[in-house]
Amino acid sequence: MKITVLGTGTSQGVPVIACNCPVCQSADSRDNRLRCSILVEAGGTVLLVDAGPDFRQQMLRYQVTDLDAVLLTHEHADHIFGLDDIRSFNWVRKAPMDIWCERRVADNLKTIFRYAFAEIKYPGTPQMELIDVDGAPFRVQNIEVIPIRLYHHKLPVFGFRFGKFAYLTDFSRIEPDELAKLAGIEVLIICALRKKSHISHLNLAEALDLIEQIAPKKTYLTHMSHEMGFHAELMNELPDGVEPAYDGLVMKI
Repeated sequence: MKITVLGTGTSQGVPVIACNCPVCQSADSRDNRLRCSILVEAGGTVLLVDAGPDFRQQMLRYQVTDLDAVLLTHEHADHIFGLDDIRSFNWVRKAPMDIWCERRVADNLKTIFRYAFAEIKYPGTPQMELIDVDGAPFRVQNIEVIPIRLYHHKLPVFGFRFGKFAYLTDFSRIEPDELAKLAGIEVLIICALRKKSHISHLNLAEALDLIEQIAPKKTYLTHMSHEMGFHAELMNELPDGVEPAYDGLVMKI
């Protein structure tokens, strides 16, 4: 399995518009973070997790020319607002794009992108086939997916496990029975917004506590704001086996 990290930033990305802080002005490319997203490839199947406002830029930057499906963690703008650009894949594949998400998220998509679901569609609108994720494991062609229920403050969201790899972003709480679904993973990507506490995201200390409980061999932090500081400095502060992810990170599992 190949994992490509397409974006590791918060809803505003890094640099933040109109911010002159040292991190936003950093010359280190690892401090420049697009909105969170990953690409998962295995057995000829290519999956995208989340399609935020940087979706088009990410597809071009990492030369993604084929895509089998999109998995959505939840309906916030930084995770879905790039979906209009799946039109290009519709044209290449001559078919709608499968969008795997829970029913509440699907209802939001039908409202936000109502033109794509209209009875009479304007020519060239994106074509989406919404497929319900109810919490049970499912398979997308050659890739088995285990949804992990998380809570983004009070909003239920999903993380996903793919074999020995798991991706958990945008959450502040996980129940013990869901935590148990992560037993035996070897590589984890988990959100860590900043060092200070936050109502709807794990901070660094909370993320490190969960990492200790899950005990993967390797962990990467994602969904980091400019308040987390410089990538290079954070590398020196983290325990063995834990690193900040960066846009363009590729791993094989």
